Amino acid sequence: MAETQLSAAAPETHAASPASPTSPPMAAPGYGKRSTPGQKARRDDDFAHLPPREAAVAAFIDRLPEGTDISVKALAKVLPYGQCALRTALRRLQVAGHLRRGREHLAGPDGMRWVTRTWFSRTARGNDWWAAFISGDLATADARVNTSHPPTRSRAFILLAALGRSAPMMSLSAADCAALEPLTTPWFERGATERDILRALTSGLPAEVHHPAGIARARLTSKLPPERIRAPRPPLRVLECAKCGAPGRPEALTDGECGPCRGEPVPVSPASRLSPTQVRARVAEARAAATHPPERTRT
Repeated sequence: MAETQLSAAAPETHAASPASPTSPPMAAPGYGKRSTPGQKARRDDDFAHLPPREAAVAAFIDRLPEGTDISVKALAKVLPYGQCALRTALRRLQVAGHLRRGREHLAGPDGMRWVTRTWFSRTARGNDWWAAFISGDLATADARVNTSHPPTRSRAFILLAALGRSAPMMSLSAADCAALEPLTTPWFERGATERDILRALTSGLPAEVHHPAGIARARLTSKLPPERIRAPRPPLRVLECAKCGAPGRPEALTDGECGPCRGEPVPVSPASRLSPTQVRARVAEARAAATHPPERTRT
């Protein structure tokens, strides 16, 4: 019944403004919901892999503005679920790879400070991706995802091979594509897209093209865009256990929780070892005690 009520109210809730009673309030500046980069376009079946309640909560959070308070207490005031049910739902969203909680070290007007973050991803992410996101190395995370389905051809080769579809006079052979492929690498490194390269190779062509590979080579060299400005250093981030709030490394917080909260035994540090001199002294004391037992006091 709760899922039905939420689904029926979803269109009005999604269209409501942050100040509307049907939407949680905005968190304090710098806090609240933060969407992760590189998400796929929104679709009706984004959360079809989740149970009905979790899917409804995820769809609701997904459409909230950035900075909205998505704590359990805030969500319980606008959704037809209690705090216990919402706490369980958010926990399952973590396991499914849609949610992580932690802190981020940012520079403010008063200096550096730690800010509490709640990161949400419409696209389910694995633990490796979240670890790369926390470290600011998303390129590595995307590479790990793509290794399971390696492309047979590079994006540059595919672009060049399909060039004739946009401009028939610029049709290239397989050998031409292989020879020109390295010239596209600097384009991608400088932030150009396939559309940028396609425009550079097909716009303003002469009436007749006798050597398409030569024109492509000349344009890939002469129209190369300027180097990108170095991206700012990624912010310092740390994840926190969703249950006890203890900070930890991403690899130690599987699905957003630390080992003890997942029921794993707490590692016990080994007792301090005695030095060789202390060992010899203890052995000498034991031998002396065995050879000369203490005299009994007469009463």
